[in-house]
Amino acid sequence: MVVNQFNGDILMLYEDLVEVYQDLDSTTKRLEKTDILANFLAKVGEEEPELIPMVTLLSLGRIFPTWSEEELGIGSKLLMKAISKAVGVSPGEVENQMRDAGDIGLAAEELYQKKSQVTLFSRPLTIKKVHRNLVKMAEVSGNRAQFKKIDLLMELLSSASPSEAKYLTRTVLEELRVGVGEGTIRDAISQAFNIPTEVAERAHMLTNDMGLVASVAWKEGEEGLKKLTLKPGKPVKPMLAQLSPGIKESVEEMGWALCETKYDGIRVQIHRHGDKIDIFTRRLENISLALPEITQYIEKSLPHEDFIVEGEIIASRDGKPISFQYMLQRVRRKYEIDKMVSKIPLTIYLFDVLYYHQPTLDEPLQERRKILESLVKVENDRVELSAQVKVHPEEIHRAQDLFELSIKQGHEGIMIKDPQAPYMPGIRGKKMLKLKAEPETLDLVVIGGTYGKGKRAHLIGSYLMAIRDEDDKLKPLAYAATGLDDKTLLELSEMVEPLIESKDGRQVKIVPSIIMEIAFSEIVESPESEVGYSLRFPVVKRIRNDIGLDEIDTLERIKSIFKNSEKS
Repeated sequence: MVVNQFNGDILMLYEDLVEVYQDLDSTTKRLEKTDILANFLAKVGEEEPELIPMVTLLSLGRIFPTWSEEELGIGSKLLMKAISKAVGVSPGEVENQMRDAGDIGLAAEELYQKKSQVTLFSRPLTIKKVHRNLVKMAEVSGNRAQFKKIDLLMELLSSASPSEAKYLTRTVLEELRVGVGEGTIRDAISQAFNIPTEVAERAHMLTNDMGLVASVAWKEGEEGLKKLTLKPGKPVKPMLAQLSPGIKESVEEMGWALCETKYDGIRVQIHRHGDKIDIFTRRLENISLALPEITQYIEKSLPHEDFIVEGEIIASRDGKPISFQYMLQRVRRKYEIDKMVSKIPLTIYLFDVLYYHQPTLDEPLQERRKILESLVKVENDRVELSAQVKVHPEEIHRAQDLFELSIKQGHEGIMIKDPQAPYMPGIRGKKMLKLKAEPETLDLVVIGGTYGKGKRAHLIGSYLMAIRDEDDKLKPLAYAATGLDDKTLLELSEMVEPLIESKDGRQVKIVPSIIMEIAFSEIVESPESEVGYSLRFPVVKRIRNDIGLDEIDTLERIKSIFKNSEKS
């Protein structure tokens, strides 16, 4: 720590946080990581409590909450340019070092150590200074914005030690790599400020702002966290579905069910707060600018009051849904959006309401549906309510009829929902189930790959796919090599290149980031596999840009599918 020369306040140094990063990086045990973070948060609370929200987010490798539209606007090329200026080498040398190290942080650390003779400013970096400059970088816009961002970054890099440069550069790209997720941070907050874990978890569910949760936990304790609630404009993680073992079994277990068509589009959460309408994906990205027509439809069909509704946007042609990939293109598009609006029409099917006048999360689904029906004016075919039927155990045919109709109309299948269930953000459970016509698939993350041979020697032709185990660690499940044409292989190889951590002959290790939907013929037991299972004939169906790492499939799900397959 250092003393502020103007008012004598104690300021915590960035190197204090870097030491925490190093400690986190040195262990793979979640409980040890939790202890490290809890001790540091408690220390921050004693010495400089205003840093608590900053440190919490920085420990996740972020500056802003996941749903924030603010971004630093610094890509790897710009960052390498700043590093080259800070250590006095060419950008090419930085790029070569990064290629060798497979990580911008390791490359920066190595270059700083090699160039230790370069004169650096002696003023030590504080956590507050680092955070302030990063926030300013996000605020810079207009003429010469790039140069201003570089200046702010250089101010930090010029004073950084090799280890500080390592984590500072990783933070700029939001690739901290110390093995800390939201669950670990949540547990650390609970431990540091003596808060029941379930209270911290619910507060995070309702705000999606771990920095806020930590700050309120320190200031107001358990009672303060209990007052935090859902607010339009701040998205929450979606409630997730499990695979249904079958209509009859699912309905009987629930007592009775609400069954809805399962649409194959982009799941969205739509917020109205004041005069503003925001559209968030399930990854909490704001895509309002990419879908101006949906904003117009909502403006006409729902009341001009604060609300949060949830639905699925699909693209259609001649009355039939078209490729899910088209929707992905739409939400990522930044230019010539008007042309796309007129080219292929979009429809949104609303199926839940999370807020109207007040949060409705704790209301049973059947009550939330009534509220939703009272809100929506279905005056055109662009905003509709999801097709839904009530199904009692003696009326299984109603669900079967809806399933067959949904498939005939080009949709995926049906959802089977417990009418008594509250909305549970981020939770995957038996209160919401899915039944699809096609064989079940798995969402897996790429952690490695193998380059091809001959004319494909420059392309990664086989990808090592991983699941999450019980401890939230990524474990390899299978290689997937089929389902990819040459064009997709080229695109994938370009996406993967900057994520390669290390190479060993034709084998590469890849930073977990790219998620793929994998089809397979069956799951089999495999003594050679680290998780005890493998996939027969895995095929890549598509790249999943719409979900995050925390939503990939788990070992528990693998076991469930295997168990059900044995019964059939």
